[in-house]
Amino acid sequence: MEQITLGNVSITRVWEYYGSVEMTPDTFFPESSKEVWENGADWLVPHFLDSETNIVNSAIQTWLLRSEGRTILVDTGVGNHKERPYAPVWSRLETDFLANLARAGVQPEDVDIVINTHLHIDHVGWNTYLDGRQWVPTFPNATYLMPKDDFDFWNPENGHQPLLGRGNQNVFEDSVAPVHQAGLTQLWENSHQIDANLRLDTAPGHTPGSSVLTLTSGSDRAVFVGDMLHSPVQILEPDANSCFCENPAEARATRRKVLGWAADNNALVIPAHLGGHGATEVVREGSTFAVKGWAPFTPYTEQG
Repeated sequence: MEQITLGNVSITRVWEYYGSVEMTPDTFFPESSKEVWENGADWLVPHFLDSETNIVNSAIQTWLLRSEGRTILVDTGVGNHKERPYAPVWSRLETDFLANLARAGVQPEDVDIVINTHLHIDHVGWNTYLDGRQWVPTFPNATYLMPKDDFDFWNPENGHQPLLGRGNQNVFEDSVAPVHQAGLTQLWENSHQIDANLRLDTAPGHTPGSSVLTLTSGSDRAVFVGDMLHSPVQILEPDANSCFCENPAEARATRRKVLGWAADNNALVIPAHLGGHGATEVVREGSTFAVKGWAPFTPYTEQG
């Protein structure tokens, strides 16, 4: 486990999974150019792309924050024992996530706040665990902050027809509803100030309620962007959406807006799924952006 400190906030990366997501670049990012992958091969391989299989590599990870005396988790990954019939790569996993969290000094009962940047399959899984035959909250003392727009969109009772189709099947029932029924959720809209250092804002496009978490502490800045970025290729080509974006036009506008703010404020951009060093600083480069430098987290492929 590695940790950095920005202002008065410590940030630790907690690993669940790293490796293939069984998708090629042209499938995962159909709007990206072939040239950007070919020209960037020297830095995309191996952390973000497997050169032998031409399959995208991705990380499932939780960002552990300590701010103003509270322990905060940003996104909770896939989870164990979840039945995912239309997403087999995430079905019935048995990972060491809770042990990895413990190595970072945190037991489930220590967590004060859980932030789900949105309610996709790989962002809410550890909200709950299987206790016998019952899904129960993993973090019993936490407030789970969920964007109301996403809660309403993914609630099957509302009958929405998502781009994912059945790809998110069972997720609301086993990873969202149990914590809501336990009275642990706080559904927020537009923006939500967590403390003097941390603020949530809606950033729609990937999903209707997708959000970003902005850290402002002293002279340091960071923004946790969830699935606004799945690959650093989207920094170079900010109009290239993933195949999972519900509203492509909104997703592009959000990405440009947030990357622009990050570039102008020297803020660390921290996506949910970047392997390698996990986070990056960006600069403007004409009408797009470029990678300025990487965060100091050790890449998974280099960890002993």
